Amino acid sequence: DLPARSWRSRSLWDAEPTWPVGNGMAEDLLDGPQDQRLLAYRATYRRDGQTITINVAQDYTPILKSFAQVRLSGLGLVGLALLVLLLLQRYAVKLAMRPLERARQQIAQLQQGQRQQLDVQAPVELQPLVEQINHLLAHTDDTLKRSRHALGNLGHALKTPLAVLGSLVRHEELAAHPDLQRNLEQQLEQIQQRVSRELGRARLAGEVLPGSYFDCAKELAPLFETLRMIHRRDLELRWHTHENCRLPWDREDMLELLGNLLDNACKFARSEVRLQIEQLDDGYLITVDDDGPGIPEARREAVLERGTRLDEHAEGHGLGLGIVRDILAAWRGELSLEESELGGLCVRIRLGVHSQRS
Repeated sequence: DLPARSWRSRSLWDAEPTWPVGNGMAEDLLDGPQDQRLLAYRATYRRDGQTITINVAQDYTPILKSFAQVRLSGLGLVGLALLVLLLLQRYAVKLAMRPLERARQQIAQLQQGQRQQLDVQAPVELQPLVEQINHLLAHTDDTLKRSRHALGNLGHALKTPLAVLGSLVRHEELAAHPDLQRNLEQQLEQIQQRVSRELGRARLAGEVLPGSYFDCAKELAPLFETLRMIHRRDLELRWHTHENCRLPWDREDMLELLGNLLDNACKFARSEVRLQIEQLDDGYLITVDDDGPGIPEARREAVLERGTRLDEHAEGHGLGLGIVRDILAAWRGELSLEESELGGLCVRIRLGVHSQRS
């Protein structure tokens, strides 16, 4: 630029950039032709008494595009690095929590009756916890065994005095007082029933043994053989369970439960008794069917009451359902009486694993 004349580069076309006022580099990029961004520089010279101003601009658009690509690449790399770090962190946390997960699985196995104690090989931080849990399990098991042993001794100790009292009640001296003799016999029978009931309820393991289980394949065969020997009738006794049937409940309690159900079914059956154990999503369904006379629907609720039975001349107390009811109360199970497809009574028991040891 001269005072009286200016020259323009053809590359500017008709664009009119806002050139910097002072000498030096422009503070901002200028708008150029075809949406270009220009980096401008201004210099002033004086020759032969004239002031000459020169403005030079360079297209900065390719560099800006390169910066944008570098920025996007950087963001992508940073995002990828964060993702890798998150995955590594998750793996590290999972690796650190693996002993706890293993302990959780072992506790679940305890609930299912697949083990008796936790593995003692554990990290130093978990070793005291594992040892205390194992000690508690062993102590609980020992306490229950001693309690059952003591209750057994108590039951045997009471049998003799009760038998003596029963003999005295039937003594000739009391025959002259029939009303007194009858009242004494009734009271003595109530004492015997109450003692048997309370001893039976006290010996229930309930939910205190997470490592206990009932192996169907091992226990049902001798149970059915015992029933055949007791009843000595031409009964067809059948049982069916799913493969590898292991019920996560105390062995003695389960034998008490199934024994009472099957024993009473055998008493009233004509020719056939059937036991079926099914595994459900949330527990187990135990079904005992017989082809006996059955129970009218109107009487089924009454039969569930302790001491009530249809046939007052048959042995047993309330079809054995009183003892069954006590066991199910400890296990929070459900009992229902229905008509069997065999023509007799169908006893259904639903046991939920989720509530067994919650």
